[in-house]
Amino acid sequence: MFANLKVSEIAPNPDQPRKFFDEAQQEELTGSIKENGLLQPVVVRTVEGAEVPHMLIAGERRWRSCQAAGLEVIPAMIIEDASEEKAYVLSIAENVNRSDMTIMEEAGAYADLKAAGWTPAKIAKQFGKTETHITWRLGLLTLRPEVAEMVDKGDIKNNLAWHIAQLSPANQMVAAMRYARGDFDSEAEAQHFANGLKMMENQTSLTGEKAPDAEVQEERKKAKDKAKDSLSKAEEILIPLFEELGAKRPEDLAVILDDDLARYVRVVGKIYSQVQLVRNLLSKAKGIQRAMEDQFNKAAIEAQQEAAATQKTNAAGKPAAGEKPAANTTTKPTVKKAAVAKPASKPAARTATGAKAPVRRASAKKVEEAAK
Repeated sequence: MFANLKVSEIAPNPDQPRKFFDEAQQEELTGSIKENGLLQPVVVRTVEGAEVPHMLIAGERRWRSCQAAGLEVIPAMIIEDASEEKAYVLSIAENVNRSDMTIMEEAGAYADLKAAGWTPAKIAKQFGKTETHITWRLGLLTLRPEVAEMVDKGDIKNNLAWHIAQLSPANQMVAAMRYARGDFDSEAEAQHFANGLKMMENQTSLTGEKAPDAEVQEERKKAKDKAKDSLSKAEEILIPLFEELGAKRPEDLAVILDDDLARYVRVVGKIYSQVQLVRNLLSKAKGIQRAMEDQFNKAAIEAQQEAAATQKTNAAGKPAAGEKPAANTTTKPTVKKAAVAKPASKPAARTATGAKAPVRRASAKKVEEAAK
């Protein structure tokens, strides 16, 4: 049902999935409404017994701009008997594909539906998304607030954000800050670094691992030498070869290669695929290596801090030069008091004395037998 409602008779939805409204875009919309009026009605539902009779389902930006433009009455579509869940679903549907809805707002909206019993598959079907899209968005909710803000601002791309979200809060900051300061040549490198940190988290303590035996060390050395030899050959042979071919004109190659041209196109295509595969593997390896360096550096810092704290504690316990050790002056009175104040300590002393007597007697007996 459509009706003209007073702006004052409409209240915003406190559960609105969108929390951020761009000021510049809001001012632009206000200017448009001042010139042309509200062209698209807001969507509301009736709230029985409420101080304000209608609550927004969709169109909060338009409602805000109407207020700013000084409009008193605006067109609205009233949805009767709309439950809170239905109203929330309609509100998400209206906003989810808008470019100005942030990724974290979208994730939060899906999380609310999931909390209400919706499965990712049902959410995906409702809003025309894939189930993977919904799952990845939900995965972002483990981001610590500082990193989530970077994602909302666009400082961290969506795919990288998901990889960072899989990390512990401390490592999330490590990956996010290193990406923000430009430590990586590409987003893919940053993802590989985040995955490397995840591998380190899943492994046992690096200091607790056993040192490899001689046989394992020899195998590793052979593998290293073989890999380095293969990459060196590729560097020495393939790069100059392709540089030479790349300098030729297509019409020259057409004549030079003649009937073999089609075959070499396929060969180079296979080489290209393998190069891409190896490049991706090396990039992942680089990410893991960086993560390992970070973990070792962190462990080294922690060890240094622990050593410094121990040294400080030991220094605090040592007497100053020229002073008698505090332990000598306090230990003796304590022992004496214990002997006087606690009768129970006397049997213990007797036991100790009694325990020594057989030893002395046994020694005397052995001396006597030896003398005989």
